This record gives sequence, structure tokens and C-alpha cells, in this order.
Amino acid sequence: MPILHKAVEEKPDIFIYLGDNIYGDTKDMKVLQAKYDKLANKPEFKALKANVPEILATWDDHDYGKNDAGKEYPKKHESKEIFLDFWGEPAGTQRRKTDGIYTSYMQESAGKKLQIIVLDERTFRDPILRAPKKNKKVLAPWKNQYMPHPKAGSNFLGETQWTWLKQELQKPADLRIIASGSQFGHDYNGYESWTLFPFERERMFKLIESTRANGVVFISGDVHWGEISKVERQGAYPIYDVTSSGINKSWKSFEPNSKRVGKIMRENHFGQIEVDWNAKDPQLNFSIINLEGKKVVDHDVKLSEISF
Repeated sequence: MPILHKAVEEKPDIFIYLGDNIYGDTKDMKVLQAKYDKLANKPEFKALKANVPEILATWDDHDYGKNDAGKEYPKKHESKEIFLDFWGEPAGTQRRKTDGIYTSYMQESAGKKLQIIVLDERTFRDPILRAPKKNKKVLAPWKNQYMPHPKAGSNFLGETQWTWLKQELQKPADLRIIASGSQFGHDYNGYESWTLFPFERERMFKLIESTRANGVVFISGDVHWGEISKVERQGAYPIYDVTSSGINKSWKSFEPNSKRVGKIMRENHFGQIEVDWNAKDPQLNFSIINLEGKKVVDHDVKLSEISF
């Protein structure tokens, strides 16, 4: 994972793992633990831990325990304990006491507040719906294998997490980064993402709008490529989704996305958000950085552009 050395060179204040941090698909918790132990012993990971002040994490399916799994995965409670132990969650926290691994953090710099909201999109999620076989492509049968839930009532976050999220969005903050294992701001493509739960996705938009929560930016992973998406909403500010996924490998293919801003990145990379709080109108830079340390995707946004 040489890209982690490049990440260290950028001297980030925070590094956020967005899931599939290991590929531990199993019901055997000894196997899952062994995969985490393997990651812990990687020199690149050790360098990251030694040089970055704070490392945060959520999970996706492969470190949750099963490919594309939701609440039906039988070992979710055992998997949670291994996850929290590995990422250094202190004993007795609310995250330890409740179901799931959702949590939040508040940082302050130059008198400005940054809120980081970490979602859990596995523990409470209903099963996804497979598309009819006639919709599958012969040359690529894995594509478009899932279809959106056609009716309201299917769960992505679960009511407990939704209630918690509303309370979080009502807290004072200047910028809010929502860490999502699955992509949020792109077009439906048949892979796992918020687009398979369109009523839940719409609920997220409406929650941001009803709470008047300023400065919401999503970061996501999962798909094995990097891109920046932008969703325009009438009467609200645009929602950006900065997707970074591919710490240890490149990827041959990618999917169309009318919401994409700039290029797509299929080689090893990491995503970065830089904030200049000293500007009168604070400046944000979203970027995707390659093994040479070059910003191959680069987009600037002023905080006022993502505020009500």
C-alpha cells in the first residue's frame, strides 16, 4: 500500500478509512481478526499510525463480514467488537454501548467548527433487491445486478441512527463531513450505493434541508475508483460527494455518472479535503492524489457555496 506513504507526506490532520479496510468475508471471527492483524503489521499502515494525529474509520461489507450484506449478517455484533478494538475505540463510549458503529467528532480550528459524522450503512440495512436476469449484460453479468427499492419503508440507516443523525445535524458547525461507506451523490449504476434506497436518499436530502445544516460534504468509498460528484437541489445548496477507493490496487472499469465533476481516477490514490479557515469566505479544496503526489482531480469550493 505505497499510497499510504504519499498520504503521510501530505501531513494530514485526520485520515479516514471508509470501509473495505480489510477483506474479511467470513463467519469465523478468528479469520476476521487475522485479517486485521495482517493490516496492523503492514509497514505502510504503521507509518500512517505513527505520523497522523487522528485516524477514524467506518466499515463497509468486506470488513463488516460478508459481501453486500446488511442486517441479516449473523455475526455483526462479534464483528463490531473486533472493529472497535482494532481502531482503538475507548471502553465505555456510546459507540460501544449502542448497536452499530455510527459516531461523530467535533474539531475546532481558527474559531471554526468541523463536524465529522461517521455513518453505519450495514448494521440496520434491509437486504438489497436483485435485478431481473433479463437486465443483466451478457459480457458483464456482474453489472446492474441490483435494482432500487420501489417503495418507501426499506431501511438503509435504521430509525435509531436517523434520530441520532438529526440531532447531530442540529449541532452548531461550520463544515460537516459525512463519512459514508457507499457512494451518495452519483447516478444509479446497479452497484451497491444509496441509489438502491432512493426513498432513504431523499430522506437524507430533506433532513439536511429541514435542519438547515450548513456545509455538508459526503466522502465515500467502495467502488474501486475515485471521483467527485455534485448533486444540485432546487432551493438548497449543492451536495458534493468525494469518492476515494483504491488504496492497494488499480481498477479496469468505471461507471457513467452525470454528476461527476472533472476526471475519474482508476489507479492507486487517496482523497483529500483541505480547508483554509483564514479566508474571509473559507475555501475548500477537494482532490484525488496519485502515487506521484499529483492532484489528478482538483476542485475548489467556497464555504458560502455549500451553505443556506
